[in-house]
Amino acid sequence: MTVIVVGDLGIDVLVAPAAPPAPGADVSARIRRTPGGAGANTAAWLAHLGAAPTLVARVGDDQPGRDAVAELAAAGVRTAVAVDPDLPTCTVLVLLDPPSTAGGHGERTMYSDRGAARRLSPADLPGDLLAGAAHLHLSGYVLADPSSREAGLAVLAAARAAGVSTSLDPQPATDPALLRGVLDRVDLLLPNLDELEALTGSRDAGSAWALVQGGAGAVAVTLGAEGAVWVDFHGPQHVAAAPTRVVDPTGAGDAFDAGVIAARVDGADGPRAAAAGCAAAAIAVGRHGARPG
Repeated sequence: MTVIVVGDLGIDVLVAPAAPPAPGADVSARIRRTPGGAGANTAAWLAHLGAAPTLVARVGDDQPGRDAVAELAAAGVRTAVAVDPDLPTCTVLVLLDPPSTAGGHGERTMYSDRGAARRLSPADLPGDLLAGAAHLHLSGYVLADPSSREAGLAVLAAARAAGVSTSLDPQPATDPALLRGVLDRVDLLLPNLDELEALTGSRDAGSAWALVQGGAGAVAVTLGAEGAVWVDFHGPQHVAAAPTRVVDPTGAGDAFDAGVIAARVDGADGPRAAAAGCAAAAIAVGRHGARPG
């Protein structure tokens, strides 16, 4: 099953401090460079789950970009990657919270420089991109940034015209009016509670019903440790998450997306697909880094 993913490909720099930071202090930390980019993470998880993903992205003409493409190829992901002659490959600094008494890092703060990813354009979309595709997934960072938005809108319109099913993981920074305006092109919306609140004004998962009424085929709302809620015209259905010790939450949402998409393309109904997403996310948070290993 071929799944097209349009989104960022880059590098994550993970900083896991041994103690709470203090102004002017020298805090011991574990610092690692790992593959990243929301679109690339979802594509890697899709390959891990048995799909045949192709990632469309834009990287810099630099060694991090070449390494990122090679790492995806090794993970079983085909790429259609444009190379930007001026801007560097997307880099995200991920600052994890100090470890809790349970030993894991509960939350993280991300500092993002999308670099070349900001210049993704309709010209970067291959003309035969959707030929034979079973599904298109769009990372919300593409729509959130005005510089790459046209590419996101173009690929959603092309998928709808070609009869290819679509999914979108929105971002809180995206103009809510813009997102509501493209709901009729989205078969599956994949927000977390922050993103749901940005769209509906409520953190109640039941408010996703308004998005279904607005044109989305279905909505799968992630609730973190509480699992997920699947909402479609049959109403909301809660899916529990498996108990998991959180080691690193980076990329958990990307893994959830992949689990849901792979299950849906394979014919699963909504609640079973949401459960598959929760299972993938549980694996992701139990290890360091945003990719399967």
